[in-house]
Amino acid sequence: MSKVIVLDKRPVGTPTLSDFKFKNEDLVDLKDGDLQIKSEYVSVDPYLRGRMSDAKSYVPPFELGKPITSGIVAKVVASKNKDFQEGDYISGILDWKEEQIISSEKIKEIRKVDANQAPLSAYLGILGMTGLTAYLGLTEIGKPKEGETLLVSGAAGAVGSVVGQIGKILGLRVVGIAGSDEKINLLKSEFGYDEGINYNTIKDMKAAIKEACPNGVDIYFDNVGGEISDAVLFSINKFARMIICGAISVYNETSIPKGVSVQPFLIKNSALMQGFIVSNFQDKFPEAGQQLGQWLAENKLTYKETIVDGFDNIPQAFLDLFEGKNKGKMIVKI
Repeated sequence: MSKVIVLDKRPVGTPTLSDFKFKNEDLVDLKDGDLQIKSEYVSVDPYLRGRMSDAKSYVPPFELGKPITSGIVAKVVASKNKDFQEGDYISGILDWKEEQIISSEKIKEIRKVDANQAPLSAYLGILGMTGLTAYLGLTEIGKPKEGETLLVSGAAGAVGSVVGQIGKILGLRVVGIAGSDEKINLLKSEFGYDEGINYNTIKDMKAAIKEACPNGVDIYFDNVGGEISDAVLFSINKFARMIICGAISVYNETSIPKGVSVQPFLIKNSALMQGFIVSNFQDKFPEAGQQLGQWLAENKLTYKETIVDGFDNIPQAFLDLFEGKNKGKMIVKI
């Protein structure tokens, strides 16, 4: 018997706990090539909100009554597959279940992870999709040049905190936007940011960006969208690159938000604005993962995690993302 979390209702606006439902299910017997795994760490991420709506996106929406999926690190508790042994750890996009069976057909969707190389939770963050998103978004779209100014929104979050560190390694001046003085201090003391802007205490975001980025913005790594990103447009330099990774500020809107028209800014500055998902660069995952692992081993990268205990607390941990309660990666330890 395994506990499962399914999507019970499609959220209207901000999700609530009533949108989720807990169920119990029996585990089937293992067939040749199958694995039985036990969840150890579960990633909760803002992009999951988009999949809860019945709308066209880059991945199909979650089905009502079916388990929600996200990045999970799990332990193999039984194996009928020659490539995996009991006690191995694996990572992949898996169901929100305490235990589950991985069929031989789906084995290719998971990978082994090494608990001796890094803590298991790191494979959901800095050595997983979070780190890959930060590295590949910045290097492939941002194309940074030493001495340029990088501005990051959602800078204390999972992706933002890594983007800033990579920017410093690559010789950029790095400015971060976050929502509390505590987070701004964290950016500067732990993640190497040169300057920070607290959007909750600033009255004029345009002026604050101009002050923090006196030489203008060459690269903007956008995790939030909305009014903050509108204000950035007034400080972009010629040939600026704007990397659109997320838009958490508008995910729960029930109508189309109004904002500044970007076209004049892009034309005037010959600037690039490009949205992306990390799988666009899947062929570069191995080299990116190797580089991140090397920097981590050399203590050039650090990471912050907000770890919540207990399978039953997965939905609440997800909801807490929209109130900014996480510093770095939000993870649930089972």
